[in-house]
Amino acid sequence: MIYEQIDRNKRKTYFIFFFFFLLLAALGSFIGAYFFDNIYSGIIIALVIAIVYTLITYFQSTSIVMQMNGAKKLNSAKDAPELWHIVEDLSMVADIPLPDIYIIDDPSPNAFATGRDPKHAAVAVTSGLYKMMNREELEGVLAHEISHVKNYDIRVSTISVALSSAIILICSIIGNAYRWWLPVDRDDRDNNNSGAVRIVLWLVGLVFAILGPLIASLVQMAISRNREYLADVSGAELTRNPQGLINALEKLKESTKPMQRVDDASAALYIDDPNKKKHFSGLFDTHPPLDKRIAALKKTFE
Repeated sequence: MIYEQIDRNKRKTYFIFFFFFLLLAALGSFIGAYFFDNIYSGIIIALVIAIVYTLITYFQSTSIVMQMNGAKKLNSAKDAPELWHIVEDLSMVADIPLPDIYIIDDPSPNAFATGRDPKHAAVAVTSGLYKMMNREELEGVLAHEISHVKNYDIRVSTISVALSSAIILICSIIGNAYRWWLPVDRDDRDNNNSGAVRIVLWLVGLVFAILGPLIASLVQMAISRNREYLADVSGAELTRNPQGLINALEKLKESTKPMQRVDDASAALYIDDPNKKKHFSGLFDTHPPLDKRIAALKKTFE
């Protein structure tokens, strides 16, 4: 089952591309129709922005994400022997190359993995997690992150972050343009039909500017929530000790302190919500509730 899910994750990359580019095409159509009177010009502009964002993020994901989150790379095992050797051992068991290892100087316990594939991957833990967890629990958390690498979750996440950021940028441009671009220009004032069309387009653009980032974020959140359950199970199988991860998740549940510095675009990468924001409905949560994850692990390995 795990290997079937890995294959589905790889295929999911193409579906994410397709969905996001449909949304980008819709945004581009509006930009072209409203600002340039040419739908195709707007589509080209939107797609160029998305492609540039995606390529830069895809090939430079590790350095970009680590820089956004203030992470520092370990140069050798001497910098953090226990952390280094756990990652090294888990990588051997998972049969993947040793990822780059980073530490984030932050008292809030958390961790994440990023990269475009197992050959270009990295894992990061906060200093708070490194101090809080014993070896068994730290091994459970790192096995979870190594599973993200092995399962190609990191590729899906990297692409979704890039395309979400592109959509948010385009919607921001639309929103800012509305400050000075009137819905009816001088040439249209004597033409009621033309003026009405431009007002309708203006309203459509307003809806895009509001809902575009929301839709992109919801898709990214759904991807994050689904992949966490799989990484929990495959991580526990990797260590052959589910109790280590269960205990680690229990400690994460008790911690209510948000991280001091975290970029919102990469918040979904972490093993637990770094902002510690829990919404009443759970719809906008980037992570499934820790209680449910713990219960799922216990049920799987009981």
